[in-house]
Amino acid sequence: MRIVVAPDSYKGSVSAPDVAEAMERGILRIFAEADVRKVPIADGGEGTVAALVAATGGELRHSQVLDPLGRRIDAQWGILGDGATAVIEMAAASGLPLVPERLRDPERATSFGTGELIHAALDAGLRRIILGIGGSATNDGGAGMARALGARFVDAAGRELAEGGAALAGLAAVHLDGLDPRLHETEITVACDVDNPLCGPRGASVVFGPQKGATPGMVAALDAALWHYALIAQAATGRVVAEVPGAGAAGGLGAGLLLFTPAVLRPGVEIVLEAVKFQELVEGAAFVLTGEGRTDFQTAFGKAPVGVAKAAKRHRVPVFCLSGSLGEGADETLSQGVDAVMSICDRPMGLEECMLRGQELIEAASARLCRILRAARL
Repeated sequence: MRIVVAPDSYKGSVSAPDVAEAMERGILRIFAEADVRKVPIADGGEGTVAALVAATGGELRHSQVLDPLGRRIDAQWGILGDGATAVIEMAAASGLPLVPERLRDPERATSFGTGELIHAALDAGLRRIILGIGGSATNDGGAGMARALGARFVDAAGRELAEGGAALAGLAAVHLDGLDPRLHETEITVACDVDNPLCGPRGASVVFGPQKGATPGMVAALDAALWHYALIAQAATGRVVAEVPGAGAAGGLGAGLLLFTPAVLRPGVEIVLEAVKFQELVEGAAFVLTGEGRTDFQTAFGKAPVGVAKAAKRHRVPVFCLSGSLGEGADETLSQGVDAVMSICDRPMGLEECMLRGQELIEAASARLCRILRAARL
């Protein structure tokens, strides 16, 4: 019997590869002879690099880049097992967790480090890049990323703009003559799981700005700055991207990638499942076991477990989801291909205990599920 294990990470507790290992241990307690295929996955956010590198037998790389506040840090990225594809998480260079809450400032936070990671992949000779853009600390429309790749942003006096979203209000021209020519021969696929436009009521500044430290006054100013930026960048590139779904992702990094690179935006989990050849693995499987840290109404919008379920349903394979916690709307996943969703908690417990005992609870819950399936003669 072949069983496919395809979990996301339990964020802040257990990485996707470790979740997969724990699930396998639980399965083998009950189905000792099972052929368990572990495919840790992600939806483009935290854990995408680790999941894809692990699933494809790739390798991890490290590069020195600037963080959102311009401090030099070590950032991890990866090369897939094909030896030809880079996988990058923008959060590794420009993510919100890199900035202490008291220092969060979307007016000056920059995506420059993300551009440096793209540059590192180009220097490594890679011409295919998978780029996850979840979890940013920035609101600069990807201008920092583009600057790291050779673009120039100047004011009316021809002076270089400062980093960050606020400075874009003074943008007068974008110069692309120094943009890295290797981008034209590179395939960039962007894992983007939101459909927000760049500006307006559903734009980057209004929807995501507050969690990055923006006050109501900042939100209005940042939104206006991005509108202005989009118009100036359109004049330089000939590309109209402000209303493209996903342009507002990662503080407008989605727009910046569309403006200055040959990027294509796609749902993150679809990219990951293709990269690990999930369709080949799931065909003929007895069932699929997936999971995530919290399952609620947001999961049904296309997060990893639902992406897994939809793919498995093409082969009529049952899918079960084990979650760290269940929130409002968790059952909405049942209309998206998930056959059953369960919490890993075996008794009432606090979040801290659940996170501390994550692997133990995942293993035990996997075994409980398999006992039920065995009794049902699956």
